[in-house]
Amino acid sequence: MKLMQTLQISRPIIQAGMVWVSGGKLAAAAANAGCLGVIGAGSMKPELLREHILKAQSLTSKSLAVNVPLLYEKSEEQVQTALDLGLKIFITSAGSPKKFTSMLKSAGCTVLHVVSTPELALKCEDAGVDAVIAEGFEAGGHNGRDELTTMALIPQVVDAVKIPVVAAGGIGDGRAIAAALSLGAECVQMGTRFIATHEASAHDNFKQVLVQAQATDTMLMMKRSVPVRLFKNKFYEQIKAAEESCADKTQLEAILGRGRAKLGMLEGNMDEGEIEIGQIAGLVRDIVSVKELVDRLMVEYHQTIKELPKF
Repeated sequence: MKLMQTLQISRPIIQAGMVWVSGGKLAAAAANAGCLGVIGAGSMKPELLREHILKAQSLTSKSLAVNVPLLYEKSEEQVQTALDLGLKIFITSAGSPKKFTSMLKSAGCTVLHVVSTPELALKCEDAGVDAVIAEGFEAGGHNGRDELTTMALIPQVVDAVKIPVVAAGGIGDGRAIAAALSLGAECVQMGTRFIATHEASAHDNFKQVLVQAQATDTMLMMKRSVPVRLFKNKFYEQIKAAEESCADKTQLEAILGRGRAKLGMLEGNMDEGEIEIGQIAGLVRDIVSVKELVDRLMVEYHQTIKELPKF
């Protein structure tokens, strides 16, 4: 796969850069397992991002990336911090791909941008990105408003653009990896499944909730503000009640307040925190090391393609 060569990885897996979960330890472990290890800058001030990049670099010599959501005010400082420390792979999201792509390409970097529709993928291609991460609305965290599923989205994006496509959203095991690659994706991005690893910085309460979750325990909410897939806890019920009473964007954001995601995912308050997980939560049943997880994913993948019926 061309993209795997560009990213210098041996497994077709990008470990997603999740807020409060994807620190230097997780990124390094994913890189050492042959994946693209990604540090999630969304929850980090530039000085904290610097610490996590240096930590990851101390734990691996393999391919690392940073995910920079463009909706945050410090995104420019985050990008510059990563550049100063020698990172050459950037994943941007939640904003225009034109914002940093030209500058990063001039610096010799590889740029991937997250999209939720074929139309957005075309805009990314026009902006000069190297690949798009097409994410279906099964994904945890912030999502597209159009609710295109991964199975429907990936082949349409593959047909729309000439650049490589990464599949994301609802990918939790080797069977899903096989399905995504059969649809034309060159790699997959996985987030939720990596939360339940020893190296993830998520609070143990969060990991335990994930392994106990059922298939119907998440819902895409806050579409009047910034859509986000939430675990159904007390905070979710507050948001649901507000939406059912036709709360506007300002009212929803007042309920959300500041620090909800940190409260839940890092500090472990499973009632009042904003818990972001994807629809594949019902597949996650244990907490393992990253190496054990990736090895398992590859066994499942090869077993799946081996057992596909021949017609």
